Amino acid sequence: MVAADRLRLTSRIVVMEPGGSVLLFNTAAPDTSRFSRWITPGGGVDPGETHFAAAQRELFEETGQRVSIQPEPVWTYEFPVAWDEADHNRGYAEYFFARTERFTPVSTYWTAEEHIDVTGWNWFTAEDVESGSEPYEPLHLPTLIRECLRFL
Repeated sequence: MVAADRLRLTSRIVVMEPGGSVLLFNTAAPDTSRFSRWITPGGGVDPGETHFAAAQRELFEETGQRVSIQPEPVWTYEFPVAWDEADHNRGYAEYFFARTERFTPVSTYWTAEEHIDVTGWNWFTAEDVESGSEPYEPLHLPTLIRECLRFL
């Protein structure tokens, strides 16, 4: 049961390789539906942690890579959360940008939940995301990918 009004802070990273593709993970939602969608790496901000520090930590935990992340967010997003098993009803995400060579993520530092919820990963262009038949989040993702091309 979700508390009356609980906000979850998250940091997400647009990890882009020189060709303009970004790393996305296919994950199951925290919901009895187990709805699967493609999202950027990232996760919750721990108490006392900045969004930037959370982005650095989460990117390492989810990929096994230490990648230089730009310290200022490239986009922020506040949204309602409707998943029936979520422990929060609102979310706020700060998106950061990281440029790197293409790599293969490793699951060494994943949480027990991530080993269940993450079902795949791949590198996608904005066009790949838009033309694919699989859901992605947020809906602004293709635009965000295109906006981040300026950092290459």
